[in-house]
Amino acid sequence: THVVQCWCTVFLTLHIDHVDLVTSLPGLTESPNFKHYSGYLQAGPGKYFHYWFVESQHSPSTDPLVLWLNGGPGCSSMEGLLAENGPFHLKDDGKVYINPYSWNKQANVLYLDSPAGVGFSYSTSGNYQIGDPQVAEDNYQALQQFFVRFPSFVRNDFYVFAESYGGVYGPSLSKLIASGTAKINFKGFAVGNGMSSYALNDQSLIYFAYYHGLLSEELWTALNQYCCNSVSCNFYNNSDTSCQNSALLNCLNCSPYQQTMASIPGVPMCINATAIYYWLNTPSVRTALHIPSSVQSWELCSSTVGDLYQRVYMDMTPFYEYLLQKDLKILVYNGDVDMACNFLGSKWFVEGLNQKVRSVPYRPWFYNNQIAGYVAQYEKITFLTVKGSGHMVPQYKPGPALQMFMNYLSDSY
Repeated sequence: THVVQCWCTVFLTLHIDHVDLVTSLPGLTESPNFKHYSGYLQAGPGKYFHYWFVESQHSPSTDPLVLWLNGGPGCSSMEGLLAENGPFHLKDDGKVYINPYSWNKQANVLYLDSPAGVGFSYSTSGNYQIGDPQVAEDNYQALQQFFVRFPSFVRNDFYVFAESYGGVYGPSLSKLIASGTAKINFKGFAVGNGMSSYALNDQSLIYFAYYHGLLSEELWTALNQYCCNSVSCNFYNNSDTSCQNSALLNCLNCSPYQQTMASIPGVPMCINATAIYYWLNTPSVRTALHIPSSVQSWELCSSTVGDLYQRVYMDMTPFYEYLLQKDLKILVYNGDVDMACNFLGSKWFVEGLNQKVRSVPYRPWFYNNQIAGYVAQYEKITFLTVKGSGHMVPQYKPGPALQMFMNYLSDSY
């Protein structure tokens, strides 16, 4: 019986690998030197999350496994794969090329579309109303399903990387992993340009805007007159009507998900996703990625999920306080010219965790012998900036982003 069970397990694994293995990609002119898989992971009753898993180009059996989550809420992690740190990138004409700065040069990377309704992920119930706690539970379920699907990766060091509203997704999932019973070799997590605290992000945003020359001296003077007292300023939730009228707070409020009037649905402002939109919705590409014809068209950001989403966690400090007690590698990083979720608010957030400084408080780090940003290492967490990068670090600064990723894995900034 034991032999039969073992054989069934091996057969099932090989069968699933065969089903989800991507054998060709329309538009790709060169053969990748790694395996990659696309399919679905069940994330709860009737919920099916689309994943795209790329094995490491180096040593899949021993290299770390990294989960990548984009934010929104409601935005697809296929943007992370096809426009940020994934191995396949698109030209405007739909041709696919191998990204020389792909993070799968150093790790196996799992890209997951979450929650249901995002990208090619779906729910059989058609109900896409969800909030922060349930998303964490669903992501945890999907992750466990991944290890059932790919049991050979259970022993690999595992990390969570999340971006933007992933500042909520990443730590909330990490807490479930760290406190749960699933056999996951969890080693740490990182948040890039993340929403960690609404109060700190909005408070710091006014300073960021002024010192980047975006506010006039007259407005800055009015802000200080009406929003500040002799001790401090309150730009976040000040009830003074003079402050509210002068601060333009509503215009400067951080909103990672903003819908444009462009012809391409689901595209936030200042992002060009035309090539990805048309490529992923090409029937031959959907077939290659094993997407059923019944599944909705792919959009970068789902307006349905975004409009119905319930934001519960306004301050992620309790999650960090729990996770800092574990033996984990934690990184918070920001492109230093991103205005949506600015570096100053993230810096204040990390400082507020009251960790002891491990080395020089704030020092430069380097890429190709040039300053790539600044880093502050604390006892159990690191804060890092990426010079000249906007909201999506691996897209705007691919070389430094790969270097940062390698530094993180080796803990040698």
